[in-house]
Amino acid sequence: MTVRLPRDATLAAAARKLGLSEDDVDAGYGLVPLDPATGLYGVRVSDEAARRVRPEALTEEGEGVHADPRIEPFGPPRPGT
Repeated sequence: MTVRLPRDATLAAAARKLGLSEDDVDAGYGLVPLDPATGLYGVRVSDEAARRVRPEALTEEGEGVHADPRIEPFGPPRPGT
């Protein structure tokens, strides 16, 4: 998900803005600054948690749910890898 927060925001602040608990956000992924100048950050949540996000929490352009597909190797495996 992407969310707008004040500069130097925390993962806990992102969870609060989204109406989620700190257990709902992926602490290993963390809070990723996408565009710190405009306060745009990325945070990873489960599909189930994304469905529980309060709609009023996502009011600015660029905020919302975005895909996070698993990246896998392309093509057949090479011998020895």
